Amino acid sequence: MKVRFQTSHGDFTVELLADEAPETVENFLRYVDEEHFDGTVFHRVIPGFVIQGGGFTPDLQQKPTHEPIRNEAANGLKNKRGTLSMARTSNPHSATCQFFVNLADNDFLDRKPGQDGYAVFGRITDGMSVIDEIAAVKTAHRKGHDDVPVEDVAVVSARRIDQA
Repeated sequence: MKVRFQTSHGDFTVELLADEAPETVENFLRYVDEEHFDGTVFHRVIPGFVIQGGGFTPDLQQKPTHEPIRNEAANGLKNKRGTLSMARTSNPHSATCQFFVNLADNDFLDRKPGQDGYAVFGRITDGMSVIDEIAAVKTAHRKGHDDVPVEDVAVVSARRIDQA
């Protein structure tokens, strides 16, 4: 299953890895099908680390979410450059709608003894140059958040696409 994101900086495509992260992919597709991501922004951009989005409107208001899901970080997938993972709080089972794209091999985010890790559930298959362009935007501190793009990086739409 693939999802195409149209953003204010260009489009990118994500392949979802349902065999390895079934609950996470089902949850993500629920938000896609509800058009939850439309009109959200990438609210956290840290070059060489991640771009994060999925949960905030341009005025940095958090969108309502469904119940949190179980952390599937034990699925064997690694937080490598170009992968998508679920964002969460310090509670490992707190992920809802926010996700991030790894801009580098972030091994320290992987599950290991004594560390719950962050669940990888997809990978960029097209448009990594768009991700890198987003990663290069100027950021600042805004409304209590660090690393927020000065000019909004908006998600216009996120839709399932045929894999024919």
